[in-house]
Amino acid sequence: MSATEAHENAGKSLDLRKKSRYEASLRLSVAPMMDWTDSHCRVFHRLLAPHARLYSEMVHANAVIHGDRDRLLAMDPVEHPVALQLGGSEPELLAQAAKIGAEYGFDEINLNCGCPSDRVQAGRFGACLMREPALVAASVAAMVEACDVPVTVKCRLGVDDDHDYGTFSAFVDTIAQAGCRMFVVHARNAWLKGLSPKENREVPPLRYDWAYRLKRERPDLQIVVNGGIATQDEATQHLQHADGAMLGRAAYHDPYLLHRLDVAWFGGELRTRGELLRALRPYVEDQLARGPLQKGVSLKHITRHLLGLFAGERGGRAFRQVLSEGAHKPGANWSLIEQALALTESFADAQVDAA
Repeated sequence: MSATEAHENAGKSLDLRKKSRYEASLRLSVAPMMDWTDSHCRVFHRLLAPHARLYSEMVHANAVIHGDRDRLLAMDPVEHPVALQLGGSEPELLAQAAKIGAEYGFDEINLNCGCPSDRVQAGRFGACLMREPALVAASVAAMVEACDVPVTVKCRLGVDDDHDYGTFSAFVDTIAQAGCRMFVVHARNAWLKGLSPKENREVPPLRYDWAYRLKRERPDLQIVVNGGIATQDEATQHLQHADGAMLGRAAYHDPYLLHRLDVAWFGGELRTRGELLRALRPYVEDQLARGPLQKGVSLKHITRHLLGLFAGERGGRAFRQVLSEGAHKPGANWSLIEQALALTESFADAQVDAA
């Protein structure tokens, strides 16, 4: 075998391993969340859940094409497999943005058809697109043609008082015919009038049975369930009926849940919160060493994603307090995180001594 052939075979082997890892990650994923799932957050979540699929914040196609791509599409190599979620409703622009996202290394391009905010509605994208399946299909077809990574869709069950399963399944069928094989179903309706985005995550009733039925009737499609998943047992139950479970705010407010799920579903050793956090130290110190003139990163940009690590644990409040009060100060560095950990671990030690 020549050196060229060996190099090509090694590349193919790497591509196969990457593809296999991406496909396995379908079971557990973290939802795209505006202002939360930036690159710092995703690096932290990757430490907690080595096998999960991670998603970026939603980025509008126009911003990808005309904006600061290096900032908007920032990604650390450890994040893979990671998907870019796009917003928009113009097929040509979405195709351009999808191509750019793939070139930046994202493993999947996801189209947002579920966000209910007023700003999104005004721009004719997000959840309101569920009433325009032909436009979504044209967008998906253009994106599939433009990039060489999977194009997926995240949607709701319907909009406002749409309570017909047939309308929902017809939407999915139309998009599937355009080349989308995976749907993340936030299993509630989106109310575009009268409810805030926060209320839209809590008030409309959950109907997981629609997602389950969709998977039964269309077994060739990959269906991931999202919405209201707060515990390990709840997430595990979804795997009996769908291909995967996507966690949103539970993963952010109680990130250790991600670690427990990853170990339970994929194997490995359960690590302590302190051990996991200390594994983040090289990343934190590297980011801070780059300096504010280069990237504008300070400790607070990272620690804001760590605050829930000790949720429900003794000392969790002290952990949050130390980081919240100190991370914004000039010169704040890893020592502040060690200070927060030491105080938190002292609570745990005191509890053991008392027992």
